[in-house]
Amino acid sequence: MASLTSTPFTLSTSEHLSSVSQKHTFLSSFLPKRQGGGGRDGGAAGALRVRCAAIGNGLFTQTKPEVRRIVPPPDQHRGLPRVKVVYVVLEAQYQSSLSAAVRALNADREYASFEVVGYLVEELRDEETYADFCRDLADANVFIGSLIFVEELALKVKAAVEKERERMDAVLVFPSMPEVMRLNKLGSFSMAQLGQSKSPFFQLFKKQKQSAGFADSMLKLVRTLPKVLKYLPSDKAQDARLYILSLQFWLGGSPENLQNFLKMISGAYVPALKGTKVPYDDPVLFLDSGIWHPLAPTMYGDVKEYLNWYGTRRDVDEKLRGTNAPIIGLILQRSHIVTGDDSHYVAVIMELEARGAKVIPIFAGGLDFSGPTEKYLVDPITKKPFIHAAVSLTGFALVGGPARQDHPKAIEALRKLDVPYIVALPLVFQTTEEWLNSTLGLHPIQVALQVALPELDGGMEPIVFSGRDPRTGKSHALHKRVEQLCTRAIRWAELRRKTKEEKRVAITVFSFPPDKGNVGTAAYLNVFSSIFSVLKELKEDGYDVEGLPETADALIEDVIHDKEAKFSSPNLNIAYKMNVREYQKLTPYAGALEESWGKPPGNLNSDGENLLVYGKQYGNVFIGVQPTFGYEGDPMRLLFSRSASPHHGFAAYYSYVEKIFKADAVLHFGTHGSLDLIGNIPNIYYYAANNPSEATVAKRRSYANTISYLTPPAENAGLYKGLKQLGELISSYQSLKDTGRGPQIVSSIISTARQCNLDKDVDLPDEGLELKPDERTWSSARCTPRSWRSSRGCCAVATLVNIAALDRPEENIRSLPSILAETVGRQIEDVYRGSDKGVLADVELLRQITDASRGAVGAFVERTTNTKGQVVDVTDKLMNSMFGFGLAEPWVQYLSTTRFLRADREKLRILFAFLGECLKLVVMDNEVGSLKQALEGKYVEPGPGGDPIRNPKVLPTGKNIHALDPQAIPTTAAMQSAKVVLPETVALVLWGTDNIKTYGESLAQVLWMIGVRPVADTFGARPPRVDVVVNCSGVFRDLFINQMNLLDRAVKMVAELDEPEEMNFVRKHALQQAAELGTTVRDAATRVFSNASGSYSSNINLAVENSSWNDEKQLQDMYLSRKSFAFDCDAPGVGMTEKRRVFEMALATADATFQNLDSSEISLTDVSHYFDSDPTKLVQSLRKDGRKPGSYIADTTTANAQVRTLAETVRLDARTKLLNPSGTRDALQWVRGREGDREAAHEHGWVERHLRAGGQLCVRGGQRHLHQGRADAEAAHGHQPNSFRKLVQTFLEASGRGYWETSEENLDRLRQLYSEVEDKIEGIDR
Repeated sequence: MASLTSTPFTLSTSEHLSSVSQKHTFLSSFLPKRQGGGGRDGGAAGALRVRCAAIGNGLFTQTKPEVRRIVPPPDQHRGLPRVKVVYVVLEAQYQSSLSAAVRALNADREYASFEVVGYLVEELRDEETYADFCRDLADANVFIGSLIFVEELALKVKAAVEKERERMDAVLVFPSMPEVMRLNKLGSFSMAQLGQSKSPFFQLFKKQKQSAGFADSMLKLVRTLPKVLKYLPSDKAQDARLYILSLQFWLGGSPENLQNFLKMISGAYVPALKGTKVPYDDPVLFLDSGIWHPLAPTMYGDVKEYLNWYGTRRDVDEKLRGTNAPIIGLILQRSHIVTGDDSHYVAVIMELEARGAKVIPIFAGGLDFSGPTEKYLVDPITKKPFIHAAVSLTGFALVGGPARQDHPKAIEALRKLDVPYIVALPLVFQTTEEWLNSTLGLHPIQVALQVALPELDGGMEPIVFSGRDPRTGKSHALHKRVEQLCTRAIRWAELRRKTKEEKRVAITVFSFPPDKGNVGTAAYLNVFSSIFSVLKELKEDGYDVEGLPETADALIEDVIHDKEAKFSSPNLNIAYKMNVREYQKLTPYAGALEESWGKPPGNLNSDGENLLVYGKQYGNVFIGVQPTFGYEGDPMRLLFSRSASPHHGFAAYYSYVEKIFKADAVLHFGTHGSLDLIGNIPNIYYYAANNPSEATVAKRRSYANTISYLTPPAENAGLYKGLKQLGELISSYQSLKDTGRGPQIVSSIISTARQCNLDKDVDLPDEGLELKPDERTWSSARCTPRSWRSSRGCCAVATLVNIAALDRPEENIRSLPSILAETVGRQIEDVYRGSDKGVLADVELLRQITDASRGAVGAFVERTTNTKGQVVDVTDKLMNSMFGFGLAEPWVQYLSTTRFLRADREKLRILFAFLGECLKLVVMDNEVGSLKQALEGKYVEPGPGGDPIRNPKVLPTGKNIHALDPQAIPTTAAMQSAKVVLPETVALVLWGTDNIKTYGESLAQVLWMIGVRPVADTFGARPPRVDVVVNCSGVFRDLFINQMNLLDRAVKMVAELDEPEEMNFVRKHALQQAAELGTTVRDAATRVFSNASGSYSSNINLAVENSSWNDEKQLQDMYLSRKSFAFDCDAPGVGMTEKRRVFEMALATADATFQNLDSSEISLTDVSHYFDSDPTKLVQSLRKDGRKPGSYIADTTTANAQVRTLAETVRLDARTKLLNPSGTRDALQWVRGREGDREAAHEHGWVERHLRAGGQLCVRGGQRHLHQGRADAEAAHGHQPNSFRKLVQTFLEASGRGYWETSEENLDRLRQLYSEVEDKIEGIDR
């Protein structure tokens, strides 16, 4: 989606790189040398220290066009006409070649003297540089532009060039955005009507400009048109011919080609040279695509010719010429080769060959590499690849490059290739030193174009392998990183070459938080059962898994000897003892860890003499327990601290895996494992499909092939106990309300509702009062909450019902509820609103629609099931259903028995055809299959992560998970879903995963509140602009700083509008704050905050969970100190800057706080992140009137989106899960209590912070856990005593802090339970 006026840029943090890459051992070869030893301290063992400060103009690059300016000496060129050329390019590879061409022309002193100045498009962000650009254009003869695809900057180029276009002698723009291409002018040749002309030439542009094949179509024209146009007499034809020749010269790129290009254009179009014959040679043409090797005598257009030459080389040993060497395919940009900017390519080729690998380096002149990939890397006869791994050194998407991508075409080509696909990065927009000195790491445009977009193709391992010289613009290899890239590529290739029996696989599980009984846990995954299932399949497939136990329970016993083991538990199986000398020998960076952890072996993973590696080996498979990130009380020390380093035990573990066990691949089970020390081992990482944001960070940080796994499906929670009784009373009232028993039933309803604590959700009258009819209707309808969910067994019907509940207008699919509502003359949105308001008729109609939807989908699914209830033969049975007639269609059969029998058949047929495709995806299982593909060195098809209800393309799982195009949100649908009415100021949280799943709904909410919109949309009448204080999660900051830039620009734009304050609360507050702070309105309007670069979380969740806080003020100070770092769109290169005072003043005006729930799988109390980021109590303390702001939660998990108060949401969650016997039972069955009760602990985080807001239900939930039936109590006590202890501890703590009032009897019971569970944990039998 477009931004306010253009596409915003994207920003990254250094977390997008493996943190291994930030260590001095990888940087030493190219760190700038400083006088006086000012580089690194502490010698070779010292940690890298780069001082990062706001420098220069606050942008990402400080390079200036003066390094590309060539002015002829005036004394040598007197009397010659001067020709001034100004050029703008995306990358700097043309700088050296073009400069050489101009110097050669000036040295000849014929015809003209040439002045040239070049700008990198990124430099134009700086206003001073942009002003220089405009001044240069004012007296320029020729303008040249190429690869200008960043819309925000393309519009700046367009605006500047348009002013001088008619005056200039020639304007030549090569493949760029259409807006810039229309600037082309060469005599009578123009592209001003690009896409509108009827001529074949322009029809090509019209058809191709939106596709990735645009550049390739132009290449075909380049080859043929000049020959045809040469014989056409008209000036227009000759001008068109010269434009095509210009493109040939430009794409040729060599100094000779560019020299003749300038001669041709000057002689033909510069008036001062009119009448002067300026001879030039025809372009030297290179292959459009082919194979290039720096030592080869020529470029090859045939792979067999290249391989024949390769086999005759005398500069390599016999092993490299033999048939057993791994073969790596390299994908290169032709422009770097023909311009001579190829030293980084040469370094990779030489390094691979030095390490024993053959190379086939292919190139393409256009932006579509799919054809060359198949032509040169796949055997046309056997259809098998010539190579064992592919590495793209372009950094771009396989099809489309920096322009418009075609990911399906790329995936199809890579599927044919079927080898691991690595996309490495050359620095494009920053020099090497700028990148090293940046707290934010890679430039935002580069993260979008060369990290995020290749991931949509299935690319992985974004290793920065080359830098850029600030003076010459040339690329240079970063040698330590080239070594890393080549080693990893060969390791992936070896997976394809080795037999299954000889492959060694290290399976890693993790423990977080440490010493909490969490060894081998993961989000929504039964880890050891999953490992057992995987190993059984691997064993059947031929892998050596000797000694594998017979059951998953036996496997747990083997590895950790305790289903609830702590990491420090003496029961963990010790796989290896590493003495200090061996550790120091195997771990070259061991000395650098001593600053944080002292001398080895230290206290963690140690017996005092040796470092201990926990785990168990079965044949060629090692199951290891990854060391903790820190220790109890400081559990995130390694994961979230920029200054800390891994401890010795952590380092020893990965040294063992890589150098003693010698793993060919690491398979990681468990979200949030830190794998930064994985070395050069291929990393295959199972990650929850519903968490694409953190999966993306993990993919980039540990160079992983992230394979998605499906989370447990959601199902209606159902009613229980008092709520079930209440539902029955309401049903009775509906049938007896007009009889004499009506008032009596109403009294019973009110009494039962009070017992269920529903008086907190609706205003209940006193019992015995006579109610008016409208009061009776409203109260009875609101007493029973709706849309409760809990995790249950796999149920295709439940999933399809939820999928069918959403309209999908882009696919012309109407939701099932909307089709059924229209049958009775209603709109489903009106029914939802009426039901929410308690209109009894709408409540009943919605119940009927819901039941009919479930029944119709159930009948549909039943057609595909066998007698055991298993879904089978989906394709055949669904085809019979889809092409049935009349009542043969199962959904029609079912609906004919309801009031919706006249539902639109055609709309139903379209919907159920879509549901049929979804059903195939739901029942498909490829999670283990994809793992085996990765282990065999094959390509794993990519796919999006997120909510499968909103986006069924998330299914089937087992894909190489990616997020989404970071410049594609918010979508138009998200904007339409975001419209809300809120007060003067709202404090709002933006989450990475939520915005990926909803395609930017919460981002769109912010834009809607402040009254701005993407340029393509219209919102109609505008309400007052609501001020917002946006706090972004650390992951959102990492993935979507382009959107943070968009928001900051938007807020500041609104603050500077000349509008009445009563219609613009952003301006109202910014004016007040500017006056108080003595700053500008623009600076005072800072509203987009997050953590400091590289930092995550407020850590309130950790303080609460570890009981390491004294009072509310301490928690508030913690929040302010960690979350008050602002993003500034005027200086994006500076990174996150602390602006605590502005943050406090903005929060002090907030009338409401706001967060979003994005899916039914993760609710408010499932994870600690929501209360960790909630600023409600902080706002109350900052407000001058001390008033507590309203706290709201938007629930968009169903088609009936609702906004509830925080208290209502906590109570709803408590009723759904904590109080629901089936919810607890499912949690215990799900992962034997290991993850289920861990979620309960998160719920009690809200108890501690928000008990008075509605926590009595949480208290009742805890009491139910503690006072439940003896069997259930023993189950909770026995399966997970640590979590049970945490529950008891939470209630004792809540009472001690004054959050909960209860009887002394209850407290005594709690103390007794605490003592009993402590004894069990300590192994004391009383």
